[in-house]
Amino acid sequence: MALNFRFYNPETNQPSRVWIDKVTASWSAMEGTEVTMDKDQRVRGYCAYDWGKSAFETSVTTAIFPAWFAYLFAEANGISTKLLGSEWTADAMYSAAVMIGALLVAICAPSLGVIADRRMIKLWWLRILTLVGSVSCVLLALSPYLGVSAGWIWALIMFMMANVGLNGAGVFYNALLPHMGDESEMDSISNKAFAAGYLGGGLLLVVHLAMVTLIVDDSGSVQSWVIPFAMASSGVWWLGFAQMTFRMVPEPHIENEMERMGLVPSTKMALGEVKATLSDIKSFRTLFFYMLAYFCFIDGINSVTALAGVFGIVVLGLTTSGLILTILIIQFVAAPAAIGFTKLADKWGTKGALQFSLVCWCFVIVGALSFAPLELESHDEFDMQYTYNEETGMYDAVARKGVNPIAALPGDDEQDWALDHEAIMPVQQNEDYKKGYAVEWAFDSDGEAKNVSVNLTAESLAALEATMDESRFSYSIEGGEFGNVTGLGVNHPTSLGDGMLDFIPETARKLVWAPLGMTVFFQFLLLGVFGGALLGGSQGLARSMFGQMVPETRSAEFFGFFGFFGKVAALLGPLIYSLMTVWFDSRVGIFAISLLIVAGAIMLRKVDVEDGIAVARAEDERNRQKDAATA
Repeated sequence: MALNFRFYNPETNQPSRVWIDKVTASWSAMEGTEVTMDKDQRVRGYCAYDWGKSAFETSVTTAIFPAWFAYLFAEANGISTKLLGSEWTADAMYSAAVMIGALLVAICAPSLGVIADRRMIKLWWLRILTLVGSVSCVLLALSPYLGVSAGWIWALIMFMMANVGLNGAGVFYNALLPHMGDESEMDSISNKAFAAGYLGGGLLLVVHLAMVTLIVDDSGSVQSWVIPFAMASSGVWWLGFAQMTFRMVPEPHIENEMERMGLVPSTKMALGEVKATLSDIKSFRTLFFYMLAYFCFIDGINSVTALAGVFGIVVLGLTTSGLILTILIIQFVAAPAAIGFTKLADKWGTKGALQFSLVCWCFVIVGALSFAPLELESHDEFDMQYTYNEETGMYDAVARKGVNPIAALPGDDEQDWALDHEAIMPVQQNEDYKKGYAVEWAFDSDGEAKNVSVNLTAESLAALEATMDESRFSYSIEGGEFGNVTGLGVNHPTSLGDGMLDFIPETARKLVWAPLGMTVFFQFLLLGVFGGALLGGSQGLARSMFGQMVPETRSAEFFGFFGFFGKVAALLGPLIYSLMTVWFDSRVGIFAISLLIVAGAIMLRKVDVEDGIAVARAEDERNRQKDAATA
């Protein structure tokens, strides 16, 4: 029979959340020596999970997969594809996958939490969902080997399943937090875990960045196996370090554990408990009000971070290497900043430090809306470059190295566009490229641009210019009859002025970025550093504040609700972004998400943390007395 000891805080005369499941022998253990050693081991094991799973969040979700998926999507569909009667871009499709994965978890989280509070299965569920997520991450590596038309779909499905595993495991991982220490240690443990995550994810990202940069073919392009390897190694990293958690963190002890039940009875019981908790919401009004505030601000923060990579690639035109380098720097800024926010919380309190981080987040998002690639100036910056050849009296046309691929599906609008202007564009036919006929940019086997001699006429140039309203490409002409003529597609990253909020980046480019000569990479990097400094602190303090107000005897149930609110938030944010992007543009999507952070910050001001902690202690005392009476 396990012996339970409760230690009282002499200042408050309230029970501390430190107890010993098993007493092994010595007075030194009861005085704290052995307890401290066990606690340190538990905390190390707890942090190890963040260290491992962050590889997926960093290398896959933020740094590599958005650019890779945008490439796979563009290769098959061009700028967009028609679905449900609307045109969907790569970033809208990406956010929809995140949304669906979050919805699956949100539906199940509270009920699973109820069962996990009555049976010792928190770590069991953590293992199962970690396996689902990490294996799906590994299977992402198969995407480029399934063909152009199927590869992007497989990638989207596996990415969605990996998110299901990640988000589902997060419910049970977070539910372990109240069992790691008492209230005074919550900020430190939560922020240590987030700091470990940033370091762990950052170290593997260093390896991936080195591979993307150094392992290239003769043409300077990344070797075809590198990106799939990055996907697979992220999954292995996640699963591998999770083993430390499974070994070092014990399953929280439950007095009078519920007997094993069948699927239907346990589901009915769980749903009944969830209903009872919701009907008694007044007893936990502070906690649930905080959940509403959390719902808003974490939705904004997580959506911005989850969509930053695909926004940078699709909207701003960042390169994969540039994006990875930015994310890498953010990781190593976020780790010490998370620890710094622990110090800030010691001085201002958890709530005060969290409020400060949310105010700063609002400024960061306003800065993100001002991102603007500098206007194209030199001839070799344009996608299609025409140079007059006096010897032939025609123009030599070449494609810029690194230009986005032309959509390759037969019958695609972009393919039709390329075929219509094939006579004056630096393209080539390739019947073996995929099933059917395809046109692609003219490059040789070494990746060097081929000169295509074309006969530009006023009529052919006017016809090309007339189609630029729907294009994402650009062209420049030097010399001859049409010297110093340029054209820019409406969907080109540097094209501003048509969007509802484009006046913000347009003004910033004119007054700030252009005078400073600051490219979009350095803009993204600058704001990314500020965002990284806030990321770990805001997430860690948000989890810690909730953990302080949660009854320990019902931690999984309430963290199930916490997960529900977080996952519905993860559902709402990408949904808002997708709809705003489809209806307006991506910048409007980012702005709409920022309003959620503002709403959450306002609601947070009204949360009484001390009242929440007192209610949690009283609930724990009632439950322990009930268990003692039935023992």
